[in-house]
Amino acid sequence: MFLKSIFRSTVLGLRTRSVFSGARQGNAVLPAFTQPQCSFYANWTLTSICKRDEILLNQPARQYARPSKKKQEFPSQLQDLEPSMLKHEYASVPLAQSINDVVKKLLTLELANHSEKLRLKEEQLIAKVQKDENDRSSMEVKVAILTARIRNFQEHLHKHPKDKANKRLMLMAIDNRNKKLKVLRKTHYDSFEKLCRELGITYTFPPEYYRRVTRRWLAKKAFCNKVFQEVQKQKAEQREKQRAAEANGK
Repeated sequence: MFLKSIFRSTVLGLRTRSVFSGARQGNAVLPAFTQPQCSFYANWTLTSICKRDEILLNQPARQYARPSKKKQEFPSQLQDLEPSMLKHEYASVPLAQSINDVVKKLLTLELANHSEKLRLKEEQLIAKVQKDENDRSSMEVKVAILTARIRNFQEHLHKHPKDKANKRLMLMAIDNRNKKLKVLRKTHYDSFEKLCRELGITYTFPPEYYRRVTRRWLAKKAFCNKVFQEVQKQKAEQREKQRAAEANGK
């Protein structure tokens, strides 16, 4: 009896599957249900399929696939490098100008990778700010190298904004450059202005306070300022007394 019940349920499942396939294809005749006792199941499956399709058709569009926003093109600092320019290693070699065109193509930027182009851009920025031809360790040269690397990081992060490792390296380079610019501004202001003008750097002053402003901190700061002013008044009074005593002694 158990095997018979399993066999009947299997046959009923196969007939129901044939009804589903015929209904989806739009067939009005159901040859699988020839017996009268199965007509109820056939009508029930057809009505359920029609109701389901009607519900799906009447649902409002949810706009799951929205059009992607196109990112604005970030200006690359390497776009002014012409493909016919020689690499930095071969720029000072006179024989590189008179060699065959096929060999010369290997020495130019036409087949160069990104690091070689970045190296040439660093040399161009260094040539603008260096003091002499052998200057490779001055503050201006270090700032020029950091500027080229920071702009390279910015271009990379515009395409890959989730790259946290390169973002961290970029922030470290920016902090390092800000420290060098701060020192150069205090020591040689003329060189600082020339450096910012040649490299196109906009120097912004750091915030006066880096900590979060709270009521307790404001009250403490006001009290410290009041104490400082009182101390300055006492020192001024002592100076006046000393001057008066010296004048009377003379």
